[in-house]
Order: sequence, then structure tokens, then C-alpha cells
Amino acid sequence: MAGGDDLKLLGTWASPFAIRVKFALALKGLTYQYDEEDLASKSELLLSSNPVHKKIPVLIHNGMSVCESNVNVEYVDEAFAGPSILAADPYERAIARFWTAYVDDKLLASWATMLFRGKTEEEKSDGKKALFVALQTLEGALAKCSDGKAFFGGASVGLVDLALGSQLSWLKAVEVITGEEFFGGDKTPLLAAWMARFSQLDAAKVALPDVDKVIEFAKMRQARMAAAAATTPSN
Repeated sequence: MAGGDDLKLLGTWASPFAIRVKFALALKGLTYQYDEEDLASKSELLLSSNPVHKKIPVLIHNGMSVCESNVNVEYVDEAFAGPSILAADPYERAIARFWTAYVDDKLLASWATMLFRGKTEEEKSDGKKALFVALQTLEGALAKCSDGKAFFGGASVGLVDLALGSQLSWLKAVEVITGEEFFGGDKTPLLAAWMARFSQLDAAKVALPDVDKVIEFAKMRQARMAAAAATTPSN
């Protein structure tokens, strides 16, 4: 892997947002220092590097901080040589940014509601319905954006691939925890095939967390949330 620049990533291992930055760095063949953050006790470096939101991921390049995951990915794409992540055509870039926002706003929100945000069974059920809708919508987007090729970016991995790919371990964990099947069959055959291809990428093998570890993490978080809710006085 290429090196030479002072490059550091602040993140947490389970964060889809940090994972997509790891994807971008791996695709470019870059070496970097990774610092695992404890979000319950944030480091001074994180607080000083992202004083506005105080969130991960933060990419630090030669002492300069770049915040927010998609901004990180675009910065890596523009600052370093290697395979392009964003298309050269302005319209194609705009479409990729649109679907990336959709992945973050709709897909992530739906499975997070199923696992963590939904307080009632009805809310969790609504999250499941929203997840099916989001995946079916992305199935259509893949058919159009890929133009019959392997990825959302066409013949090569693009911005939408990284955004969706960064959530694969979580989506697989949701299937195990809920007993629901979201991929495959006649529901999302294109996405199922895409998932298999993406998972075989070297960048994915390096950056994606182990699904069993994600499941354990999710169940521990659910248990903590349940315990906190049980000790909260009702009105």
C-alpha cells in the first residue's frame, strides 16, 4: 500500500460511516493510522478535530481535519491517486450523491429503528416495512445506475457502493437478530448478487466487521437500552 503522507482516521469499529472511509482508503491503496474512539469518553484529538459535531469519523491529513464520512470519501478520491470513486461526469456525480443520501436517510434509519430506535412493536414493524421499501427502491436504482454492470458505479465501485457496502455487516446482523430475510429470491435479486460481489472485494474484506461481532454488539446495546428504560420513572 502507498504511504508517505501523515494520514490518520478517527472512528469506531462498528460505525458504517467510519467503515466507508476505510473502504475509500483501501481502494486507493493508502496506509494510515487508525485510532479507535470511545464515544463515551471522546479523546481530546476528536473534540479538537471536529469541534462542531464532535463525531466520528474524522480524517486527519498532514494535520488538517476533514469531517463527515461522505466528505471524507470525496476528499480521499480527490487528494490521492488511484481508482476513481466519483464519476467524471457532473450528472453522474449528482445522481451518486442523491442515492448515497437515500442510503443514509432511509436504509440506515429503517434498520436502526428495528434494532434500537423503535420503542414499541408497532414502531419496529414500521421500521421493517420501511427497510423492505428502501431495498426495493435501491434494487431499481442499481438496475439503472449500473447499466447492467457489476456496481452502482458501473464497472467499478462508486460512492453509492461504499455507502451501501458500509452497512452490509449490519444488514446481515439484522437478518439474524430478527429472523427476517431481506435479500435474495424474487425480492432483491440484483442487490443479492451485488452484495456477493462487493463482499469479495479486498477493501470489503479488510474493512467490514465480523457479523457475529456486530450481532453481539447490537444485543449488548439493546440490553443496555432496555435496562435504562426499566429504571426510568414513567409519567
